[in-house]
Amino acid sequence: MLFDDVVLDKRHSRQARLVRRQWRGNEKRVIYGIGVVTCVYVNRETEQFWVINYRVYDPEGDEQSKINPRLEMIDKVLYSKKLPFRRVLMDSWYASMQVIKYIESLGKIYYCPINTNRHVDDTEGEEKHKRVDKLSWTEEEQTKGKTLQLKKMPKGHRRRLFRLAFSNERTDYVITNDMTQDKADVVKQPCGVRWKMEQFHREAKQVTGLEGCPCRLSRALRNHIACSFLVWAHLKRLAKELNSNVYQLKFSLLDDYMKQQLKKPTYPMTLC
Repeated sequence: MLFDDVVLDKRHSRQARLVRRQWRGNEKRVIYGIGVVTCVYVNRETEQFWVINYRVYDPEGDEQSKINPRLEMIDKVLYSKKLPFRRVLMDSWYASMQVIKYIESLGKIYYCPINTNRHVDDTEGEEKHKRVDKLSWTEEEQTKGKTLQLKKMPKGHRRRLFRLAFSNERTDYVITNDMTQDKADVVKQPCGVRWKMEQFHREAKQVTGLEGCPCRLSRALRNHIACSFLVWAHLKRLAKELNSNVYQLKFSLLDDYMKQQLKKPTYPMTLC
């Protein structure tokens, strides 16, 4: 199960209550947009995934942070939808003490990247907490990970941290409560599943017009987001049945019409 948030670019609708300055990871900058916390369910055997819940980030309207809706969605997955899952994957913005402890109380495994400025202790109290990117790594720890404790977590709450170098420009620090995990290469596999969330964001924006709503009222924007997600889900289901993809379905809708118009135009052009 994946948790992440997507920021919908709405530079021209700043009057809407839902629009606020938010960080957009793809662009590496702050923009005006609407934050939507999404929950995606992934079947690793079939490589299929579904959006099973979402929440529009509206702290003034519902008086909740981004964390509270996420905990509510986990409860709905467990107790209302009753979907079986083993792992929870999320981005670094949600690696808070509250979320981590709640997932652990449910007996679920999580894999979560943490920010490089997160303070940890890998010496069992012998030294002060230090930034993750300032840790020293032995050759064995590079391949098997190291045990440490996040700052402000209860004493003795030690977890496994892995340093994953994906390229010369990108290094992720991933923490997990799976204490039996001792292979960094294996950890890359569940982390790679998080790409399904990025795939959903890209598809929803490109085939449903998710970011193209000119409305200014919050209710209209909410309705537009809901309809866009429903359209994506319908296209995704049809694509599986037709052994195709959402892009081919989207851009083939007018194929027959274009062929007909090329053969026999409704408004033929004549040269005077």
